[in-house]
Amino acid sequence: MILVCGEALVDLFLDVPDGAEMAGRAVAGGSPFNVAIGLARLGVPVGFLGAISRDGIGAMLAERLSREGVDGSQIVRSDRLSTISAVATGADGQPSYGFHGEGAADRFLTPAELPAELPPEVRALSFGSYSMAVEPTGSTLALLAEREHGRRVISVDPNLRPGVVPDMALWARAAERFYRAATIVKVSDEDIRIAWDGRLSLQEAAAYWLELGAKLVVITRGAEGALGFCSAGQVESPARVVEVRDTVGAGDSFHAALLARLSQTDRLSIEGVATLDHAALSEVLNYAAMAASITVGRRGADLPKAVEVEAELAHLG
Repeated sequence: MILVCGEALVDLFLDVPDGAEMAGRAVAGGSPFNVAIGLARLGVPVGFLGAISRDGIGAMLAERLSREGVDGSQIVRSDRLSTISAVATGADGQPSYGFHGEGAADRFLTPAELPAELPPEVRALSFGSYSMAVEPTGSTLALLAEREHGRRVISVDPNLRPGVVPDMALWARAAERFYRAATIVKVSDEDIRIAWDGRLSLQEAAAYWLELGAKLVVITRGAEGALGFCSAGQVESPARVVEVRDTVGAGDSFHAALLARLSQTDRLSIEGVATLDHAALSEVLNYAAMAASITVGRRGADLPKAVEVEAELAHLG
């Protein structure tokens, strides 16, 4: 089992106001939430660890995880409200964003609410996004990552969100705790640009994480494909040429498929990741890129099932 740790929230898409009213559409989301569902759809046993509200939104989020086949035994239910990310589109078609999460449930996971021991079937933990940097959840999850370091695969995707935590120095300090425990760092080129304000190349950023102890660093570059760095060297995976509907959930789809493929090929262990060769890493990256390419061809974070990814790969021959 892979245990995905972090936030679950709703994105509230608001239409152009009609008089005094504004119609809206609430969509379940959050990067870790998406990764958990992506893993379940790819046929990998997965659980979710995080604080979810007892309010109506939280009930929807918990029910959605259950319906998708995600184990919810590590979910902590909270009396705090759910986080809402509001996306409003004006008459000119331009979106504006408002993040409503101060004091919300997903920010208030405490060390006392962590399981004393993880079930033995948990082979890997995944961390990511703003839950790494908000308190007390950030320190609580960092404590878990540090505790399990060296015992299980730790995968980290910073998925930087300056609109939520605008202080990049705070982001850097918070993320460092996770990087030092990481077996895998999956990151986008945009994350690197934001984190270092363009001061580091992709190769320099990868070298930084490898020096901290990561066994695998994967950098996604959108239409330019992905780069993988491990002890065997660097591998480049080209992106598929597809018609893009939107890129929502693409990074989460890639992360889920990366972990899923490692699991499917019996490499989801610290040793298995550390001993990846060029051929194995290339195959894993191609699988993840295929999953992401399917997601960008759909509206929203609609991550693919294993049969869809396998069908597309078979079609390519």
